[in-house]
Amino acid sequence: MIDRNYADFAWEQAAALLAIDSPSGFTGRAAQWVKQAFENLGFSAEITGKGGVLACLGGEGEGLLLEAHTDTLGGMVSRIKSDGRLELTPIGGMRAENGEAENVTVYTREGKTVEGTFQLCNASVHVNGSYGEAKREYGGMEVVLDENVTTAEETRKLGIEVGDYVCFDPRTRRTASGYLKSRFLDDKLSVGILLGFAKYLADQKITPARTVYVHVTVYEEVGHGGSASVPAGVTEAISVDMGCVGEGLTCTERQVSICAKDSGGPYSYEVVGKLIDAAKKTGADYAVDVYPHYGSDVEATLRAGYDLRHGLIGAGVYASHGYERSHIDGVFNTLKVLAGYLEV
Repeated sequence: MIDRNYADFAWEQAAALLAIDSPSGFTGRAAQWVKQAFENLGFSAEITGKGGVLACLGGEGEGLLLEAHTDTLGGMVSRIKSDGRLELTPIGGMRAENGEAENVTVYTREGKTVEGTFQLCNASVHVNGSYGEAKREYGGMEVVLDENVTTAEETRKLGIEVGDYVCFDPRTRRTASGYLKSRFLDDKLSVGILLGFAKYLADQKITPARTVYVHVTVYEEVGHGGSASVPAGVTEAISVDMGCVGEGLTCTERQVSICAKDSGGPYSYEVVGKLIDAAKKTGADYAVDVYPHYGSDVEATLRAGYDLRHGLIGAGVYASHGYERSHIDGVFNTLKVLAGYLEV
């Protein structure tokens, strides 16, 4: 049976990936890192036409596709203001209020990086008497660059232009009690989990009884990550993404969540049942929940016209799309379900 060391390895991989900025559409470095990580474990991997990573974990016959994504939320310069500060447009569901006072990095087309902070306009409490009442929205917030600029022309001389990506500091850390905290655990934690599972197969020289593929997508946060690159012979696809934690749901950060239904509708009754059976068989601490505001890669796969059964699991993550928190137990329980599902 898979042991806890693979959960620790999964977190180490996730933490390394979290250090690589990769909002949707700006994922080249992260994808290359993921490709190399699978190759380092002895598996073949390739960059897809859309820029994702497709790896094969071996096996024969009926195919299973495991999907996770390495693209994250972020921002893009939409206007260089007259005082040299930057107005942003969000990439994916990056909410302005969740990014307030966060350090950011601007990536120019020439490969230069410029640091700054995402702030409320007129952010000094001792100056702005309406600080508490101001709406936190993109039109009323700005990037204050850590450069001596006071005009749009001076900012452009740094190489910054409209369309440049702005990446938010993930602030990644693991606590002594096993909690995992970072922006963008959704879904780099799951990429780490799939690498941990791949290492388990490689270390134990296990050949799955069916063909297993991994697709690490790069456009999930904007809705079409899983809409391509499904190998021939795949009959089931499972998204390994964050499990929701919050009011009205039963999952905690220390569990693996099995999703029965989300905003896109119900998942395959057969696949959900087999995931529950896998959790019970391996002793994984799990919860079954219905997510009210959620969509996954595997739903994009179905909408693209692929004829397959689908499911969704993931380590519980609190404060999704903000400063997120999970736990190493949730990682381990997710690995247990994957091993149980494939009977390895």
